[in-house]
Amino acid sequence: MEVSVVVHKKNKDTDRIDGVDALSLAPRILELLQGVQQLELENFSMEIGDLDLFIPFQNLAHSPHPASAPPLLPQKPTDLIRELYHPRVVSYPGHIREVTLGATKADGGSRAHTVTIGGATTPAYTDILIPPVHPPAISLDVFDMKVSLPRVLREHVADVMEDPAEWARMNVKKFGSDIITIHLMSTDPLIRDTTPRQAAETVEEILQAVDVPIIVGGCGDPKKDAAVFTAVAEMAAGERLLLNSVTLDMVEAKTLGTVAKAAHDHGHLLLAFTGLELNNAKELNRRLYEYIPPEQIVMDLTTVALGYGLEYSFTIHERARYAALMGDTELAHPVISAATNAWAAREAWIEMAPEYGPRELRGPIWESLNAVTLLLAGIDLFMMMHPASVLTLKDVIRRLGNKGTDAAIPARDWVGARIS
Repeated sequence: MEVSVVVHKKNKDTDRIDGVDALSLAPRILELLQGVQQLELENFSMEIGDLDLFIPFQNLAHSPHPASAPPLLPQKPTDLIRELYHPRVVSYPGHIREVTLGATKADGGSRAHTVTIGGATTPAYTDILIPPVHPPAISLDVFDMKVSLPRVLREHVADVMEDPAEWARMNVKKFGSDIITIHLMSTDPLIRDTTPRQAAETVEEILQAVDVPIIVGGCGDPKKDAAVFTAVAEMAAGERLLLNSVTLDMVEAKTLGTVAKAAHDHGHLLLAFTGLELNNAKELNRRLYEYIPPEQIVMDLTTVALGYGLEYSFTIHERARYAALMGDTELAHPVISAATNAWAAREAWIEMAPEYGPRELRGPIWESLNAVTLLLAGIDLFMMMHPASVLTLKDVIRRLGNKGTDAAIPARDWVGARIS
């Protein structure tokens, strides 16, 4: 490497030096450096010709620390990794009470069989090895008067709409209903205002027409319902009816105690209805505990069908179920859902653009989706109307309730299964 240095140095001891070769300048620099540790050059420039860099080379073979071999590149997999599923059993401190609807002759009633709901110890369908203690039951609706129904519903019951007993018989024999719900619409003071005695006679006719458990629905008026339920409870003593329903409005009307006492004295059940508010549900249950045992109470937390309302209903029911399983005894009751509320949306049955599908299918599908959604939240009993919806829900319940036979099936075997 050739290096030539041109220094322009100026201080009190020297004059200006121009174009001095580096070698001839060296003695002068050494003289200047005597007695000092730092030399400051001003206006310094260096001209460099060819620059060669020399890097010391070390023989790795003779090095005391030889370099490690380069890492091997990962090999491309030739097969999927087989992963096994091992279920994790989770236990909860609480459980849902069991409630039995209907009474056989041995129990003081006249039903051919009873229906027991509740008993859950885990959230619904979270473990294939833990099916429901009692499969959810389905009740089909009957009305005590001719009511306005969408055509897709009416065509199945048109011949029996004016005969509640025959309507109930058809729901059991033809459509396979586990339970019958008779809605005493005519008792409404704003409709026909039929008497409690007439209502009791209608319920008696249905008890004679079918041998399944019965749910008795009122009109929603807290005073009239109290009178009707009292008359029906006395007429059907021992049949273990589910009186639908008692509400906090009855507290204000001072009729809750009347209905609860009638249920207690004649061996019936009460459906405690509240509107998507768990604190209200707990309060109503606490008031009922003063009259009847908890095993005679079923809850209705309200079902709002479709869209955001259905999401909110699902959340409320799921919260109630988890709270009960975690030990909240005031919410540890079986729950009922009126999946029929899907028909309250006119979009379920009106003519719409072709992309929405035929209304003959749209309504039953909406009712089915409503029921299946809340089934996963832990509903124990469904009130329904369309026969196709009932068949669909029963099939889903059957499939979900089948206990798994092999808990260690490789995941890829079912993920990649061909469905014919």
